[in-house]
Amino acid sequence: MKKLKFLSFILILVILSANFIMPPAYALTEPTLQSKSAVLMDADTGNIIFAKSGDQKSYPASTTKIMTVLLAVEAIENGKVALTDTVTAKDDIRAGLSEDGSTAGIVPGETMTLENLLYCAMLASANEACNVIADYIGGDVGTFVGMMNTRAKELGCEGTNFTNTHGLPDVNHYTTANDLAKISYEAYSHPLFMQICSTVTKTVPATNKSDERVLKNTNGLINADSEMYSGYYYEYAAGIKTGHTQDAGYCLASTASKNNMSLICVVMGGQGINRPSGMEFTNFSDSILMYDWAFENYSYRDILETTDLIEDIPVKMGRDAEYVTVHPQNSVKALMANDEDNSSFETKVTIYSKENKEELVAPIEAGAVLGEITIERDGVVYGQSLLVACSSVDLSYSQYIKSQVVNTLKKPLVIVFILAVLALLGFYIYIVARYRTEKKRRLREIEMRRTKAMSEQQSAKDRLRSRSSILTSKYFDEDDSGKPDLNYRSKPDLNYLGENTYDKEAELKAERDYFDEFFGKNKSSK
Repeated sequence: MKKLKFLSFILILVILSANFIMPPAYALTEPTLQSKSAVLMDADTGNIIFAKSGDQKSYPASTTKIMTVLLAVEAIENGKVALTDTVTAKDDIRAGLSEDGSTAGIVPGETMTLENLLYCAMLASANEACNVIADYIGGDVGTFVGMMNTRAKELGCEGTNFTNTHGLPDVNHYTTANDLAKISYEAYSHPLFMQICSTVTKTVPATNKSDERVLKNTNGLINADSEMYSGYYYEYAAGIKTGHTQDAGYCLASTASKNNMSLICVVMGGQGINRPSGMEFTNFSDSILMYDWAFENYSYRDILETTDLIEDIPVKMGRDAEYVTVHPQNSVKALMANDEDNSSFETKVTIYSKENKEELVAPIEAGAVLGEITIERDGVVYGQSLLVACSSVDLSYSQYIKSQVVNTLKKPLVIVFILAVLALLGFYIYIVARYRTEKKRRLREIEMRRTKAMSEQQSAKDRLRSRSSILTSKYFDEDDSGKPDLNYRSKPDLNYLGENTYDKEAELKAERDYFDEFFGKNKSSK
């Protein structure tokens, strides 16, 4: 029983140890290099997939010529110079050059086209050709070297400084594998540069100082007949430049393509090692090792697809929808280890309406650009895409009208106008109410006067009837002589009846007089 428990304990330890020791499936075993520093870069994106001491400063030797020829190619593309321009070598073209340095045998006073000078610089690695090119494009070599350093900074090279055009040893002339990869990445994007550096042999016609020259590329990856670097031909390679000095060691910047994958490889500080089979140059052997490793274990995969639904964005005044969904306008691919998943990538989504703190308002057409997405890992951007609407959202006109009314009512001038109208309306209501109150009071007074007048009139009539009976009796009464009193007034005294104060016309006139008087007072009070 104790033995069984002990075996179980040992088994658990083995399982736990395996979990801790075994790396994840995508943690590939990296290639072991003999050179001092190296970088392997995705030629399509510029992303680095492998590096060894990539920021270590090193002497670049003749890989310096990549920048020299790059500036010449850019000057040609910008129209400053032309491939067919004829250039004459000045007397000082060999100033500062060693006698045993690489050369194409160009002498002072010799004239050839700029195109042939570029081939001399890249294929034969001719130091004097670089000085002739620099003097022609920059005006003088010193100015051109300044242009080289400026361009290096533009490309993001932080560990690079050039003091010459060719790469002969100088304590202040240095770069890094990372920086040289950046320069090579830019050069790779220029077809003319790649055409020149990928040429295996080139015949330069006779000049005023020389018979024709046959130039052979020093890059053993593409030149199977290389006299110095034989045995390193790599069928997938396509350039770019070799370099070697005692201080720099063996250097190589190259490109290769396979399985729809293009890579840039930089090796610096390589060695020349005596082997039983012959001399091994590690700048070439390490480059081939890295290429084979990457082509075997890496491939392009979609890390963002156009069918991915990224986000639902709220929409105002939509007729049939309150949200619109966005998807990437284009897919994004990344060069990844075959066993690696997409979980290590981060996405940064930017919705323009949110970024600007605005509301997204209908109508929206399908395909409308509403934002963007960035895919990155470890601070390296692998790709970007615009975000577009998956479908259209029509405008709700009822909501639109309501919104317009509400927005209009919020405007300061409209608010002031409404308040003014309300004030005038209130004043009008006040005036009308006061007028009606006064009118009712006046009508009551008139009614009271009329009632009083009618009452007095009735009283007068009653008195008149009473008096008439008296007069009648008197009329028929005899006077003292026994005769009727004919001199007594036969008509009633109307003044005795009192004035009949009820008169419709008088009432209307009184009302008009009051109206004029009322508004006259109000006007005078303002």
